[in-house]
Amino acid sequence: MATTFSPASHVRTVCYASNLPKNRLSVPDFGNVGCWSASANYVKLQVAARGFSGKPFVVKQTWKKRIGVLKCATIEEIEAEKSMIEKAVKEKMEKTIDNVKTSFNSIRTGRSNPSILDKVEVDYYGTPVPLKSIAQISTPDSSSLLVQPYDKSSLKAIEKAIVASPDLGLTPNNDGDVIRLTLPQLTSDRRKELIKVVAKQSEEGKVAIRNIRRDAIKSYDKLQKEKKLSEDNVKDLSADLQKVTDEYMKKIDTILKQKEKELLTV
Repeated sequence: MATTFSPASHVRTVCYASNLPKNRLSVPDFGNVGCWSASANYVKLQVAARGFSGKPFVVKQTWKKRIGVLKCATIEEIEAEKSMIEKAVKEKMEKTIDNVKTSFNSIRTGRSNPSILDKVEVDYYGTPVPLKSIAQISTPDSSSLLVQPYDKSSLKAIEKAIVASPDLGLTPNNDGDVIRLTLPQLTSDRRKELIKVVAKQSEEGKVAIRNIRRDAIKSYDKLQKEKKLSEDNVKDLSADLQKVTDEYMKKIDTILKQKEKELLTV
């Protein structure tokens, strides 16, 4: 009669009858019932038979005990991860704010400001370079700009670049030594158009801020998958990150209102 095993995790015991088949396991016919008892590493055959003086039959098992270790991050490690990610987030968000300001400065108002030429690029010997890197820009009065190139041979290229900048709407006056720009007064319709332009630029800045937040959340999720942060850690860090995001959103709103005020001032 074949022996069968019950799948117990720590101790397995099965009863068998005498005269076991040879192809499975043969023992003398003792007429009594014996049992298998299994521990984590060995299975021992014990036979309660009258007159049997042999040693217990032992079958060694090759089971391996696998133990999973879950290591949680310490408070110091959590703070270090948080500081590193938040530092990177703030640096990127600050850069976004600077980019928005640069875009706003390139939108001219009723007064002369050298920053309105910040986005002008000049084809200088086959290489596009910022105008401010090859010329000195000054404001002789409140309604004009003076562009004095370091290399006079670049005057025509500078003039061409200014004309090709539709957002400026300026006509350069090249006298062979310098370029003068007269800023005409903005019409009411033009002011409204520019307000739409800066509103679009501010929204682009907000999208950039949201994308930075999204990437930081992905970083937190990755740390959670690596078992460095728990789900609660990620929730707390995400909440802190949202506060930082809201702070920079307000900064964009503030500089937008300032620019709109400038554009509406006659």
